[in-house]
Amino acid sequence: MAIIGAGVVGLAIAREFGFCPGQTVILEKESAPGRGVSSRSSEVIHAGIYYASGSLKARLCVQGSAMLGEYCATAGIPMREAGKVIVATEREEEQAIEQLYLKGLENGVRDLKILDRAELKKKEPNVSGRCALYSPHTGIIDSHLLIRRMEAQCLEQGTTILYRTTVTALEKTHSGFVCTVCGPGGRPYSFLSRVVINAAGLGSDTIASLAGISVLEEGYRIYPVKGEYFRVNPAKQGLVRGLVYPMPEKNLMGLGVHATKDLSGSLRLGPNALPTETISYDVDPSHARAFYESASRMLPFLRLEDLSPDTAGIRPKIRKPGGPERDFIIAHEAGRGLPGMINLIGIESPGLTSCLSIGRYVADMAREDGLLP
Repeated sequence: MAIIGAGVVGLAIAREFGFCPGQTVILEKESAPGRGVSSRSSEVIHAGIYYASGSLKARLCVQGSAMLGEYCATAGIPMREAGKVIVATEREEEQAIEQLYLKGLENGVRDLKILDRAELKKKEPNVSGRCALYSPHTGIIDSHLLIRRMEAQCLEQGTTILYRTTVTALEKTHSGFVCTVCGPGGRPYSFLSRVVINAAGLGSDTIASLAGISVLEEGYRIYPVKGEYFRVNPAKQGLVRGLVYPMPEKNLMGLGVHATKDLSGSLRLGPNALPTETISYDVDPSHARAFYESASRMLPFLRLEDLSPDTAGIRPKIRKPGGPERDFIIAHEAGRGLPGMINLIGIESPGLTSCLSIGRYVADMAREDGLLP
């Protein structure tokens, strides 16, 4: 079995197949795990409020949050339920808070509560808003340590991980797929794999096209969206207790510029949502004003000079700019003449939260479809 991509999702899939030395190989073009989407996020463990009821995003987020909590407790990975408020700052947003509450309940999110102005002020004294939706079980995690622990577990199970290894061709044969790769030495070589699982994140549409799938016709094309973060002056990080979100953007293009705290207590704002065609993780300092103007409606204590550029990430969205929200694609491609290939396309947020439930979902799919001995 060949798994393409050593982000949290690829690693989670590999660990689901258990101890099978020599049977599973992960191919990763970077020099270490999780260098792409996995390690460049808000590190928030979502509760499952935003996503369409019955969607994979909703189901796998709710399941994944519980699974991740159990895994972190046993593996010694720092994770904390910081709690989140989604704040309505305008009158017209108050009804949307009620709608989010009902959607969260339908998705199975636990212990949601609508806070009035006074209750919000008690929960977050320095946050301004008319009302808010409170999610006590939204958490934060050390995603870098999570990646390393999962990598170690995969290696202990006998999984081979080949870093600095790029897949350049996939050819379907009667007995599987001939995978051609270019390794660290720059010389190409090929091997046969009965099963190929595409968990390549931003490159997942490229991998699908190597197998002969028309990514435009099938809706598999990735439309990358960059998200920048700005760090808040450490002197003001104590003015926010948990996570503070605005109402999400229309069609979930993003969740809006929100305030998150990491496990050290540092406070940052982000991300924005900038469609991009280039993979660059630079942060444009001139965007600080837009961040300030957006966040200061909820956080009136902010000043423009409190913000400094932090980091950036890129989301592998499969929705066209301006188009409707899309669900995760997790598909065994037998119907396209590619039995043995499972594609995971558009695994953006809540991909970190859902990584373990995605791993189990893929493993169950592989077993049910007879891809495992």
